Amino acid sequence: MSGVATRAEGAQAYLPGRGGLPALREAVEGCRGCPLYRDATQAVFGAGPAGARLLLAGEQPGDVEDRRGSPFVGPAGRVLDDALEAAGIAREEAYLTNVVKHFKFRRDERGTRRIHRTPSRTEVVACRPWLDAEIREVDPEVVVFLGATAAKAVLGPQFRVTRERGNLLTLPEDAAGGAGRSALATVHPSSVLRSDDEQRRAAFDALVEDLRVVAR
Repeated sequence: MSGVATRAEGAQAYLPGRGGLPALREAVEGCRGCPLYRDATQAVFGAGPAGARLLLAGEQPGDVEDRRGSPFVGPAGRVLDDALEAAGIAREEAYLTNVVKHFKFRRDERGTRRIHRTPSRTEVVACRPWLDAEIREVDPEVVVFLGATAAKAVLGPQFRVTRERGNLLTLPEDAAGGAGRSALATVHPSSVLRSDDEQRRAAFDALVEDLRVVAR
């Protein structure tokens, strides 16, 4: 598709009509549904088996993910790997993705480091059709939202992870491909990395306990 989609169209204008996850993965590279594609190295689509019983969705790819083109392969991904293992969940049997497919960042004062910036609500809404399509194609039993941005993208802007983390919920009726599915919200694994040394172990253990709810 040539041209640039309007803000109202967002990613929807770029979704293929058929072809499953392979077609979606190919099409996302041409998405121009919001301006984030201009600075990112590439779109980062989800990874994992079609038919996975568990789908985990974070906020957006980070610096390492943007360069390598795969989700959760940076420092936060290593934390998630350890947490999944501790909870008794095999990563290779889960589908991992992000709500926003392009890395949003700013440069540091020297211009050498790319520092994460939180996507705006407009950018999240524009990109959400990709996540909806992934949920339809993967058809998981449970969707886990990692962090507030991911949870609010589907559960609504008033949702608070601090109030509901670790609780099994039901996806709302307007969650394309997901209505009636079980869901759980917890913190993003990057928050464990941001914890100070004294609190990091407790933060990691709390993430593991949330994931154990899904494992059970």
